[in-house]
Amino acid sequence: MSRKLVFHRSFFVFVCFVFLFNIPVSGQEGIPFFTTDFPPEEFAQRRAKVFDSIGNNAIALIQGEPSPKGYTRFRQSNEFYYLCGIEVPHSYLILNGSRRTATLYLPHRNEGRERSEGKVLSAEDAEMVKKLSGVNDVFSTEMLGEHLAGYARSGQISTIFTPFNPAEGTAMSRDLAVRAIAAAAADPWDGSVSREGRFITLLRERFPQFEIKNLSPALDKLRLIKSPREIALITKATRLSGLALMEAMRSTVPGIIEFELDGMAKYIYYRNGAQGDAYYSLIASGTNAWYPHYNAGKRVMKDGDFLLMDYAPDVGYYMSDVTRMIPVNGKFSRWQRELYGFYLDCYKAILKNIKPGLTAQVIKQAAAREMQQVLVRSKFSKPIYERAAREFVGSYQKSAENPQTSLGHWIGMATHDVGGQDGSPLRTGMVFSIEPALRVPEEKIYIRLEDVIVITDKGADILTTFVPMEISQIEKLMTEEGMLQRYPKDKN
Repeated sequence: MSRKLVFHRSFFVFVCFVFLFNIPVSGQEGIPFFTTDFPPEEFAQRRAKVFDSIGNNAIALIQGEPSPKGYTRFRQSNEFYYLCGIEVPHSYLILNGSRRTATLYLPHRNEGRERSEGKVLSAEDAEMVKKLSGVNDVFSTEMLGEHLAGYARSGQISTIFTPFNPAEGTAMSRDLAVRAIAAAAADPWDGSVSREGRFITLLRERFPQFEIKNLSPALDKLRLIKSPREIALITKATRLSGLALMEAMRSTVPGIIEFELDGMAKYIYYRNGAQGDAYYSLIASGTNAWYPHYNAGKRVMKDGDFLLMDYAPDVGYYMSDVTRMIPVNGKFSRWQRELYGFYLDCYKAILKNIKPGLTAQVIKQAAAREMQQVLVRSKFSKPIYERAAREFVGSYQKSAENPQTSLGHWIGMATHDVGGQDGSPLRTGMVFSIEPALRVPEEKIYIRLEDVIVITDKGADILTTFVPMEISQIEKLMTEEGMLQRYPKDKN
């Protein structure tokens, strides 16, 4: 018998042995069981701040995401991942303020599923999970109720803090999560409550000994200031967004369909390690741009259209949000040059005045003064364009009168990230975008740019300066051959 045949028979026997006796797979080559983006120490630092927030007589209880529906890769909720980095469906985390310890609750191993999909961390991997994540204890999910009962009997814990706001999952910001809950509640044939609401109800019914309080404000405050590692991930997401926008400038010509730019951008994102979309692509040509969150992507672009593209990826649970506008035929028309040129000068006045230590109100007041100067020196070919320009500047000036005004929205684990707006000065570690919009209602013209800014000790770092916004730069880049031309779509 040949050595090759002996090897094949031996391998066959081994495979049968593993299958019949349910020997768990130890993992797949090159696939880590725990994130490589953050060390356990950074998660521990975040948990320590939660301990400080909830006090000695309370625990924080965080519910992880459930298994996804359909053939969709699992993505942990932002809140759960932020505190422990564990990516396992139906997980729970208790942070004990009295002992300052973290306990994970994981489902038991599903060996049949592991044989099909690969290894998933489970309660049976307790020692491994503790070593990887830095938590103190790991138990199976069904032990959660018993442990909560123990806290209730002890009398030492009086309060459970848990997030009241909806969890942020795949391509999700809180504003849209709240909207989805409201839509379900308004449907007389649905009426379902939020997962968080159901969880809170169960806690109150099963353990009335505890006072249930909202953990969301404390987590929001922590997430507002980003660490260097968080900023590195946001920077990568921003770079990929910018690269896709630049490729759109090369690839866009009359006759392509909006969704073609979506597919092109996805290639750039996934080719470079993104795990998904930060949000659905906003690729709006012609009057579609009038609708700020138009996302159908089905229109054929025409010569003379002005195109808005607003799209970014999810890189390691961190997002970006970048927008550019381009002429579909590669050359700005008279009206595009006129309105976009005016808008761009006003937009740069905002960027110029962003500095650490200043409030949004002070920054907007300074920018508004410069915008007024831009308005005075600008010439418009139509009265409706001049009126739109005046309303744009006037609206910005009016918003600057509000002490709690904002420059845009925060960016982080969600595209519209948490943190609130209270008029406080900008601090190191804050990350946000600006996106003022110029509108001409009579012609359904809508112009918007968006850039990502990181506040540092030394100033404001604009992550998107490499993405062209000047008219001459955009027109020059649009003369280059694009990906869609090199790889045309199937004609069949």
